[in-house]
Amino acid sequence: MDRRTAKEFLHIQGWLDRASRIVEAGRNAYDADPLLREAGDSLLMKIGEAANRLSKLGVEAPESVSWTDAVASRNWLIHQYDMIDRDITWATLSRDLPILREALSKAFAEAALTVTSVPDTSSEP
Repeated sequence: MDRRTAKEFLHIQGWLDRASRIVEAGRNAYDADPLLREAGDSLLMKIGEAANRLSKLGVEAPESVSWTDAVASRNWLIHQYDMIDRDITWATLSRDLPILREALSKAFAEAALTVTSVPDTSSEP
């Protein structure tokens, strides 16, 4: 795995960690707190953008993962922000993202090894 790909996977891993904290707070807290809802939206958008980047890098999605679906979710949230269905975003956060985490667990492990063993020769953050 190259360093750029590894960084994308590690970003996703961090965002999944944050999303799990939202889910741990529970549905009632999510519904009651606009900041939690906005945070969840933001994390889903970032995950979708990272999926888009991975797709453009030619990284194959693991079985049960669709980069296209993640990108479509991102696009919906960005462009239809006034029509967001909180039942759907909660289901994505609480049901779909844990499945994504499991499906990407090997990529996360490989990414962690890559960033610690491959020198950074790029000027990108």
